[in-house]
Amino acid sequence: MVDADQLSREAVQPGSLTLERIVELFGAGCLLADGSLDRVAVRELVFNNPAKRRQLEAILHPAIKALAEQRLAALRGTGTEVAVYMAPLLIEAGATDRVDEVWVVTLRPEVQRMRLMARDHCSPEQVEQILAAQMPLEEKERYGVVVIDNSNSLDETRRQVEAAWQQRIAA
Repeated sequence: MVDADQLSREAVQPGSLTLERIVELFGAGCLLADGSLDRVAVRELVFNNPAKRRQLEAILHPAIKALAEQRLAALRGTGTEVAVYMAPLLIEAGATDRVDEVWVVTLRPEVQRMRLMARDHCSPEQVEQILAAQMPLEEKERYGVVVIDNSNSLDETRRQVEAAWQQRIAA
């Protein structure tokens, strides 16, 4: 599996050109004491400023793309027949050409809000800012060859993924 969120973390490692460009954009205040990216501070800056978010994406997306292409090429080189590329912003980044088919994981809006508040320790207002900056899930669902509803238990989500895998991949 290739995980775009993990690639985004790798892309901004201390000493990387990507991190240097982000510091040029936002200043040294976007760094933690150890020289790593302060993701919370940057999130606050970009969710309140769409122009800054687009500038950040213009720095991050090409770096993530390069890493993703390297990882996917390496998998192809080993003869891997099926690779999963997990990328929450695949559609928004215009990166659907990296994959053969798109599977969309969706959930009910109220569950999405609760999980986001719990995971990121956000206020309801911050959650609304985050969601406003994203493509609506119902729009993303239109891109999916498979749509998985993640509103319920992990076991239920697993069952859906396994059924889709059997139908689309293992068949």
